[in-house]
Amino acid sequence: MAEPDFNTRIIEEFRANAGSVGGRFEGSTLLLLHTDGARSGTHYTTPVVYLDDEGRYVIFASKAGAPSHPGWYHNLKAHPELHIEVGDERLEVTAEEVTGAERDRLYARQAERVPQFAEYQANIERVIPVIALTPKRS
Repeated sequence: MAEPDFNTRIIEEFRANAGSVGGRFEGSTLLLLHTDGARSGTHYTTPVVYLDDEGRYVIFASKAGAPSHPGWYHNLKAHPELHIEVGDERLEVTAEEVTGAERDRLYARQAERVPQFAEYQANIERVIPVIALTPKRS
C-alpha cells in the first residue's frame, strides 16, 4: 500500500485543481474512491486511475502489480454502495466486479492506454479484478 503521506498529497492536489494532478499521475484519469473498511468500518479515501466506459468509471485492482489485491477491493466487495469524486463532482455509485470477456476487453483497453497495466498482469499470478462504478440516477 502506498504511504499515507503520498496519498494525502495526491488527494490535496486533486481537490485543489478540480481533479488534475501532476507527477507520475499527470495526464491520467484519476478519481477519489471513498470506501469503508470491510471489517473495521474505517473510512478511506484513495486516488485511483479509471477508464471511462459509456458513463461507468472502471477501476483496476492492480496494486501496481503486487501479488495481493488492494485493501479498497475488499472494501468494495463488502460495501458496494459508495461515492467517488471525479473532477469537482461527487457521485453516488454502485460497484460491481466485471468478469469474463467484458473484464478482458476493459483490461485490454486500459493496458493499451497505460502499458504499465499489461506489465502488472504479466508479472503476477492473480487475475487483476476490474470493477465498474455505475453512477446512481436521481
